Amino acid sequence: MTPISALVRPALSSLEKKLTRAVILYPTAPFMAADRRVALERWLRGREQCQKLGKADIVIVSFGKSGRTWLRVMLSRFYQLRHALSERFLIGFDNYHFMNRAVPRIFFTHDNYVKDYSGNVDNKADYYGKRVVLLVRHPADVAVSQYHQWRFRMRPRKKVINDYPDEAGEVSVFDFVRHQPAGLEKTIDFLNGWARERERLGACHILRYEDMRADPAGSLGQLLDFVGTPGTPAEILGAVDYASFENMKKLEGQSRFWLSGGRMMAKDKSNPESFKVRRGKVGGFRDYFTDAEVDSILDYVDERLDPVFGYRRTVMAPSGSEV
Repeated sequence: MTPISALVRPALSSLEKKLTRAVILYPTAPFMAADRRVALERWLRGREQCQKLGKADIVIVSFGKSGRTWLRVMLSRFYQLRHALSERFLIGFDNYHFMNRAVPRIFFTHDNYVKDYSGNVDNKADYYGKRVVLLVRHPADVAVSQYHQWRFRMRPRKKVINDYPDEAGEVSVFDFVRHQPAGLEKTIDFLNGWARERERLGACHILRYEDMRADPAGSLGQLLDFVGTPGTPAEILGAVDYASFENMKKLEGQSRFWLSGGRMMAKDKSNPESFKVRRGKVGGFRDYFTDAEVDSILDYVDERLDPVFGYRRTVMAPSGSEV
């Protein structure tokens, strides 16, 4: 039987981190300038992440809204099937490892705060020597999903510490994607930073969201081989079926993963745009813009994004590339 302490480990860890930050931040807030308080909060979050990074067997890095929750559900289901673990809880760094040592400690990160603690702002030295999975998605789809995350799901404090606009009323989706620093600019800068550093890592597996959508079983199989926990065809197909868009949407509507730290809970069940599992459509960004706006967005991507990811209109990269 799975120990209760292992099942609730992610929730307890999240609560502990929040309490630690509260104890340090709240008493000092009245006496600290807003920018210094933000810097301290980012430093504390970076310290928490660096502790996990140091212990991690595998690091999965992605910009927000690149398919991380989908991948997390697939990996969770795979290890559930392989090791007879509870279906109720998603993998959360070391909780599955605590239940069964055959499951690696997987650190999922958006790489938001590590540098605020380590000081390694212009490189990825904190990740050197680590086995890194870089989960990527077309920057335009990411930026549109970020817009809806910002409008309907993002906590006010996260907007402040990650430099997102305070209010949604005056910002259109095109303005956010094309002209706000939190849109395409931030997404592409993130991807280019990792492209420059990928050869300095212990190993790097580039996993494209679009390839996962086209061949989820093949993509998951390649990932598991890289991680070092290869699966049988039945286990892989079971994980893929469980993590289908339709099933994940249903599970979120049922608040099934109640100890997932809120990552799989709809903010407003009457508003489809507030769901974590929103659309998942490859190239869905085109539905929000005119043809001229789409051309402007794609031109921006072509001019600025490293071609290794295969998202320029004139460049194709192999899927699941490993360096």
